[in-house]
Formats: sequence, C-alpha cells, structure tokens
Amino acid sequence: MKQRPVTSRDVARLAGVSQSAVSRCFSPQGSISPKTREVVLAAAQQLGYRPNTIARSLIMRSSRTVAVVVSQLDNPFYALTLARASRAFQSEGYHLLLFLVSDDGDTTGVMSEILQSQAEGILMLAATLTTPFAQECVDRSIPVVMINRTVDFMGVSQVSSDNYHGGYWVGSYLAGQGHRRMAFLNGLASSSTGAYRRRGFLDALVAQGLACWAEESGEYRFDKACEATRRLFAQKPYPDAVFAANDHMAVAVIETLRAELGLRVPEDVSVIGFDDTPVAAWPSYRLTTLRQPVEEMVTVAADLLLAQMREGHLSPVQRTLPVVPILRGSVRQRG
Repeated sequence: MKQRPVTSRDVARLAGVSQSAVSRCFSPQGSISPKTREVVLAAAQQLGYRPNTIARSLIMRSSRTVAVVVSQLDNPFYALTLARASRAFQSEGYHLLLFLVSDDGDTTGVMSEILQSQAEGILMLAATLTTPFAQECVDRSIPVVMINRTVDFMGVSQVSSDNYHGGYWVGSYLAGQGHRRMAFLNGLASSSTGAYRRRGFLDALVAQGLACWAEESGEYRFDKACEATRRLFAQKPYPDAVFAANDHMAVAVIETLRAELGLRVPEDVSVIGFDDTPVAAWPSYRLTTLRQPVEEMVTVAADLLLAQMREGHLSPVQRTLPVVPILRGSVRQRG
C-alpha cells in the first residue's frame, strides 16, 4: 500500500505546535521564535517532511517565482551575473524561471510564455525589452528590472554601468599611449551597451582630433569576433589597437592575432576589453579592460525587484553605476 505523504498537520502534532507555526517556519517571511523553529525543524526531519511550495503559492496567491530572461550564456559575464542573481533571490525564498532568448536578445518569441508563467517579477539579463512588451508588463502590474540594458521606456527599472564614459576612457587612454589607428569591435546593433560604449569611444577620438580607423561587429560571440578580427586585419596598414565591446570578444581578438596572423599583443597590436571577467586576468591574456560592478548591479536590481513585488505597484528607477579601468599588459605603453 502506498504510504500517505507527510503533511504539515503531522509535523504540528509531533512538535506540539499549531499548523500555522509550521507554515511560518517554512516561510522566508514568517515570524517564529528560534526555539519553536528548532522544534518544528526537528519534527520535520524525523518525519521526512518537505513543504509543498506549489500548494503554499496557491493558498497565498503568490508564485514566489521570478522570470529571468537571458541570452548568450557562453558569455562569462552573464554566467556570473546569473549566478549572483540566483543566490540573491533564492536567499529571499524565490525560485527562478529561466527563459533563453535568441542571441540578439529579442524577447518576442517567448513573450507569451513569460507572461503565462505567473512570475511575480521579471529580471532581464542581456535581453532587449520591446516597448509593447514593456507596456504589457506595466498594464499587468508585473515589475520588470533590466540589468546592463537600457530602453527608452520609463515604465521599467534599469540598472546599468556607465558604458558611455567607459568607452570614452578607452579612446582617451589609447590615444594617450600614442595609438593612431584604433579599431572598434562592436557587439550587436540592437544592444544599448555596445551603442553607448561605441559613442563614448568615438567622442573621445574626436576630442583628440582622431577618427575610428575601422569598425566591425562580433555579435558578442567568440566565433564571430574571430571572423571580425580577420576582416579588420585583411589588409595593411593594420590597426594598431582594437577596442572590443566585451572581454569575450577581446580574448577572441588576441587568439586570432597570435595564432593566425602571427601578431604580438601588445607589441604589434594593443587590445582592450570591457567587463573584467575572470579570464581577463589569466597570465596568457593579461587583458586591460573596464570592470563592471557586477555585485552591486545585481544587488541593486534584486533589491528593486523585490521591493516592487512586495509593494504591489511599480516605481521605476534608473541607476547608472561607475566602471573602473583595470590596467594589465595588453596595451603598448608610450615609450
């Protein structure tokens, strides 16, 4: 005969407490004394009790879930961001529903699935939020926070790093080290991060009386960045520096220059990235880059989304956090 599943009533009976005390014990926001919690947990362990989160969500009319929308998980920056976001929400008792979108970050194909998921909030990582989707979220009172993306829509919260001034620093720094043929390797045309980094870089060059020597797109992908590097160096004179819009592509540039073209970094070509992912510090790359404040970005975004979900209304916030230049060995210094 199949054994009857253990219920919270069984735990309450063994622990000598009320059933509501058992529910509070397993609720992240529940108020219960340390002594009672200890007794309840001991009884639950003895009986092999596991709380039914689905049943609780139906009773409380709360799914305790957050939809996380992400693309390009092969990019180390977003893998790190997702890991930190997971810890932040799980510590508050929320489960994450992961939605993968196309490489260009377009959410159109999964929009209906996200809205049908009954998630209490949406966290966007490296995904493009269309204005109609954003408006529908606002109409349904679903809080949305974007990390490392910005949109021209004031109904959603946005947390990003200072991409413009990061790009401006790169242009100024390379020019200051004597470079004159500086190329830019962009990510995606639809990416706000790449657009701001590009604009800052070009503005810095103009301020120095220079212009971008060449420009290609690597779509934030390793293989595409390798192809773009081949195009940048298809004919002489070669660029004397390459600014890649993220570290993932910068590493691809270095690998292609060394392995295929026989060029040295930084003696022949300087390379700068953006993000400061762990690979940037590897001895074989020693990549000069811009560090994005991942921990702070995730903390701010998680706090915003949690507050909006708990308050039950939208109060959009736009936050821009500073980036920090990390000087290593991939840029040739002025003699």
